Amino acid sequence: MPELLDGAGLTRFDEVAASHVGDDRVPGLVALVARGEQVHVAALGSLGIGRAAVQRDSLFRIASTTKPLTAAAALALVGEGLLDLDEPVDELLPELAGPRVLRRPDGPLDDTVPAQRPITLRDLLTFTFGFGMAAEMFMAPTPWPVVVAEDNLNLCTLGPPDPARQPDADTWMAALGSLPLLTQPGERWLYNTGASVTGVLVARAAGVPYEEVLRTRILEPLGMSDTGLWSAETDRLATAYRPSGDGLEVWDRPDGAWSAPPAFGDGACGLVSTVDDLLAFARLLLAGGAPLLRADLVRQMTSDQLTAAQKGGGSQAILDERSWGFCQAVVTEGPRAGAFGWDGGLGTSWLLDPAQDLTVIVLTQRMFDSPLLPPVHVELQAAAYAALGTLVR
Repeated sequence: MPELLDGAGLTRFDEVAASHVGDDRVPGLVALVARGEQVHVAALGSLGIGRAAVQRDSLFRIASTTKPLTAAAALALVGEGLLDLDEPVDELLPELAGPRVLRRPDGPLDDTVPAQRPITLRDLLTFTFGFGMAAEMFMAPTPWPVVVAEDNLNLCTLGPPDPARQPDADTWMAALGSLPLLTQPGERWLYNTGASVTGVLVARAAGVPYEEVLRTRILEPLGMSDTGLWSAETDRLATAYRPSGDGLEVWDRPDGAWSAPPAFGDGACGLVSTVDDLLAFARLLLAGGAPLLRADLVRQMTSDQLTAAQKGGGSQAILDERSWGFCQAVVTEGPRAGAFGWDGGLGTSWLLDPAQDLTVIVLTQRMFDSPLLPPVHVELQAAAYAALGTLVR
């Protein structure tokens, strides 16, 4: 059993959390640090400017923190024999059979070559199947043709989530399949889209919608009753904000895009959740997956799966010196080596360190300013490590 977190360190953790709360900073947050059975939670501020106080069970849009849950659902189906990590996905995703690949990612849509091999589930989970966000596309002087086409098709996979725009899963998949890939399968890490496609794949493999696969294989067994693609309990859902020149502006209201069932269940960024639900999922992975997931699959999910070549280009602008497992980042060097997890650009972070039996979860409703983790998350993670009473920072 691990030693308890230091009392003075937990007081400091609360002080750090409080220092970031304010109507012009982070209106409200729920921050959790856990080690073994010890759990400490700070719930501060309000659900939105002028709204009720945040509670421990308040709901937040977790955006890309959705991704590890989608990977877990896929691995559950691998364990059932419904999917295989290294078999082509063509049969279940014929839209991706025989894809074309752009000669240049920023080139015209009709300047393509054939894919050199089929796409596999492993490619989807490691974000190397050939389509997704690249740092260069956001720095280009003029939009890449494929980015313009993706936006016109309402895929919402190369920018912030928007469940109100996305079509149903089959229409979404057909639209994606109409576009060329940016790179050859297996060639390079490209962010985000692999998890969206994985959500479609698991639904087709199981013969039920993505949310149903997630519910039956992961959420219900773990008691994660507050996690889903939407919530009717809008009084518990935080208002979503984005930074502006005048402080914060509302990006999505409680009765907005996450208050009704979406047409497309986006496995990349669609879920709302609570801090205790995410702790339950963290404990599943820290326990090696038992009893829901095979240990060998969880080891792959939580360890580095990329080559140096796959991490080339602008990937590190998003990964921030980390690498990638299945639908989540992994730390490969330094005092936190072996830690894993992922962040949600609408204001969440989820970090697990098996060596320390440590979980740090921070839920806010303020959209990130950049691909880098905002100070509130960085400082709370550092405070959590400091509470270990070790030199780990």
